[in-house]
Amino acid sequence: MGTPIGNLSDLSPNAVRALAEADVIACEDTRRTRKLLTHAGIHRRPLVTLNDQNEAARAPELLQRVRSGECVAVVSDAGMPGVSDPGERLVAAAVAEGVDVRVVPGPSAVITALVLSGLPTSRFGFEGFLPRKGRARHDRVDALRTDTRTTVIFEAPHRVRATVKELSTVLGPDRQVAVGRELTKLHEEVWRGTLGDAAEWLAAVEPRGEYVIVLGPSSVPEPAGTDAVEDALRVRIASGMTARDAVAEVAAELSVPKRRVYDVANSLS
Repeated sequence: MGTPIGNLSDLSPNAVRALAEADVIACEDTRRTRKLLTHAGIHRRPLVTLNDQNEAARAPELLQRVRSGECVAVVSDAGMPGVSDPGERLVAAAVAEGVDVRVVPGPSAVITALVLSGLPTSRFGFEGFLPRKGRARHDRVDALRTDTRTTVIFEAPHRVRATVKELSTVLGPDRQVAVGRELTKLHEEVWRGTLGDAAEWLAAVEPRGEYVIVLGPSSVPEPAGTDAVEDALRVRIASGMTARDAVAEVAAELSVPKRRVYDVANSLS
C-alpha cells in the first residue's frame, strides 16, 4: 500500500484501515513504520522487515501466511512498494502462485514531481534510479537523448550533482529540467530551467534530501531505421545513381553515419 512520501497527514483513511486490520506488516524499516503507525493511532501490530537484501528469501514465508488465512500488508519507507522500493519480487511471486494481491493507492513521488515540473505530462517515462556506472548506465542515459517523453529519475543527494552534470553533457545543456527535493515536506523545493543551469545551481548549494529529476522531452529526431535507409537507397540506385553516391546522399539526408549506410547497401547486393 502507498504511504506518505514526507507529510504523514497524506496517509489515507483506507490505508489506516488496512494497516489496522493486517495480521502482519512487512516493511523496509520497522522504526519508520512504527512512527507511521503511531501517527495513525495503530498499536501493537506485528512487523517484519522486507528489504532489498531479504525479499527473495522472505517472500515464501509471507505467501504461506496469506495461504493460511492471514492478511499481510506491505509498505515501504515512503511511496508505493515495488516502485524503486522492495515489493516487486513479492508481488510477482504472489501472482505466479495465484495469491490474491490488492493495492491501496497512496502518494507518489513520481506523479507529484511530474505535475510540479510544469513539463508535458501526457506521455512520460520512469527511469527510477539510474545504474551506478558502466555500460548499463551509459546505455540508459544515451537512450534519453531522443526520448520524446518527459522522464522522471530518482537520485540520492550525494549523487545528484554528478548525475545532472552527466545529463547536461550527454543530452545537451539546453534540455529543460525540473529538480525537486523534499517533496510534500516543510522544505519542499522545485528548481526549473535547463540542465546546464541546473548543474551550476547544484554546484553552488549543499544537496540535502531525496531528489526527483524530471527531464523535458527531447527535440532530437529519432535516427532513421534500417527500413527507411533501405528504401532511400533502392530509390536512388534504381534511378541509376552509383552505390557510392547513393550512400553519401542517403547518409546526408537521413543524418545517418556513412558506415551504417554502407552496411545496409552491402546487404542489398
